[in-house]
Amino acid sequence: MTTTATATKQFMTSEQLLEDWQGHRNLTRRVIESFPEKELFEFSVGGMRPFAKLAVELISIGGPALKGIVEGNMEAYSEEAFNPKTKEEILKKWDEETEVINHYFNQISEERFQETFNLFGQYEFPVYQNILYFVDNEVHHRGQGYVYLRALGIEPPFFWERF
Repeated sequence: MTTTATATKQFMTSEQLLEDWQGHRNLTRRVIESFPEKELFEFSVGGMRPFAKLAVELISIGGPALKGIVEGNMEAYSEEAFNPKTKEEILKKWDEETEVINHYFNQISEERFQETFNLFGQYEFPVYQNILYFVDNEVHHRGQGYVYLRALGIEPPFFWERF
């Protein structure tokens, strides 16, 4: 009887996943910076929310979700806690939440990524799928921001320059 050793190759490490996500966050931050103050809060296309509202949604998901995963808290999602009036407030909170994301992400073990978690008490998926959703949601909303900036005659940052 012959035994053949097989190795499981990992596509991406958790550190690489966090780096990828933070690259997206860096680019989204640059999109926020590209908006004139007034248009950040007021401009929209086709009835979509202004980009400030989209940024608040993203701010309200990443850090709070990871904290919930780590602490086992399934508290409902809420955007009402943060109501910025200036671009500076959004950027400050964005940077604070980046640190929250780094802090809690690094507390999730490799095994936990496969565990099912009921995020915000309503999204029951494996942890890794929830995290991929955070990235997908951000890319989606950043795309809306690109449309807004182009409609305003502003050249958005190159989408491939994430770091």
